[in-house]
Amino acid sequence: MARSGNIALVSMPGGGKSTIGRHLARRLNREFADADVVVERRIGCSIREFFEREGEARFRDIEQEVIAELLSATNLVLATGGGVVLRETNRESLHARAAVVYLRSTPEDLYRRLRYDTKRPLLQVPDPLARLREMYALRDPLYREVAHFHVDTGRPSVPTLVNMIMMQLELGGAIDAADAPSPIDTPPG
Repeated sequence: MARSGNIALVSMPGGGKSTIGRHLARRLNREFADADVVVERRIGCSIREFFEREGEARFRDIEQEVIAELLSATNLVLATGGGVVLRETNRESLHARAAVVYLRSTPEDLYRRLRYDTKRPLLQVPDPLARLREMYALRDPLYREVAHFHVDTGRPSVPTLVNMIMMQLELGGAIDAADAPSPIDTPPG
């Protein structure tokens, strides 16, 4: 596993990488980076616009450059794009340079979260649920291949998911107990 101290989150689109990543970075007192945000800054437009204008292959080239750059950091929590695992180079880099956590969600859970989303170019199709099922069938084995840890997201709250990830990272030796500040007390509810 990576000695850089980086933690990378992988999942299908809508799997919670950005939200959970922000919370996890805060808990660990680390920098957070969202690869899609970095890509959009670099290309100067939305990923959807770029996809329509330049195509997926060109987007994946830029994404690969961004992932390599971000993984050169240390002690970073990184939210990757949903398709990052489609390139073997990305899978190898992530697996070697980060503790990779796969946030697994079923296509049906993802559809409930994304059914009104108009920003994700690969889901702008007549039957987004069917598209999510196709994407899941292709990508799930790749996420499993790259990941050191797996967390089923289901319906737990973000704090609960962050606690589950922290526990796996600590038990797996990716973080020390001293690196993992105790959870902030939250009121019941």
